[in-house]
Amino acid sequence: MDRDGALDRDTRTGRGAATRRRRGLSGFILATIVVLGLVAAFFIADAGVRNYAENRAKSEIAAHLPDSVTGDVSVSIGGLSVIAQYLMGSFDRVTLVAPALTVNGVPASVHLVATDVPVDQAKKVGDVRGTVDLDQAALNTLLAAALPQGAPAANLVLGDGTVQYEGNVSVFGLNIGYQATATPTAAADSLLFTPSGAQITTGAGSIDATAILPLVLGQQPIRVCVAEYLPEGVNLAGVDVTPGRARITLESSTLMLTAQSLTTLGTCSAG
Repeated sequence: MDRDGALDRDTRTGRGAATRRRRGLSGFILATIVVLGLVAAFFIADAGVRNYAENRAKSEIAAHLPDSVTGDVSVSIGGLSVIAQYLMGSFDRVTLVAPALTVNGVPASVHLVATDVPVDQAKKVGDVRGTVDLDQAALNTLLAAALPQGAPAANLVLGDGTVQYEGNVSVFGLNIGYQATATPTAAADSLLFTPSGAQITTGAGSIDATAILPLVLGQQPIRVCVAEYLPEGVNLAGVDVTPGRARITLESSTLMLTAQSLTTLGTCSAG
């Protein structure tokens, strides 16, 4: 075998191997492009499904709100894939925002986050947490509705972590005016404003003013029922007061997304 023939075969073999490598590389690139295209198509389709699901949820919520509730509620579904979450039977995270909701004429800003939200509406939502912001006028509207008939008005003025209100006590037949400072707390169904300080605002004559203060501080907390504005099973978890608003924290682990559950409002215990 001559040298030129061997070189010719080696050359042809090298070219064939290079061709095969190029074909293999081209096939890999093509397969990668196809996979990336399928992934992109999935996420495009998933985005469409997400948008549809959010709009459908918004429509369902609007249709099932009580007649006493008005306002727009926006819905967003979290998590990587709505399709995968649906097939698994629950959504990881659903956020509801209503910046201008009105309940029985009381304006409020509402932000709720629900996690482990089942596709089957007959099952309970894993966890619901959120906030309701009320301005001073809205809070006093709730208070006016909560006070017993014939009870004197108690206008709450929001402060930094406290509220103030004015009242009167009767001492030996004298009507003594006072201004009280109260600390807000949350019970499961109500906001409580417990007197923590007071000062006399009208002359007490010969009566020792220091003897009047225990009467004020010993009064029962002012109670504002909130449960009757919320679905049954949604409880108050806390309250934070600033001069501009009272922020109520809510929580629930028993809420279901059925029409009956959403339209059945809670009640407040006596006292």
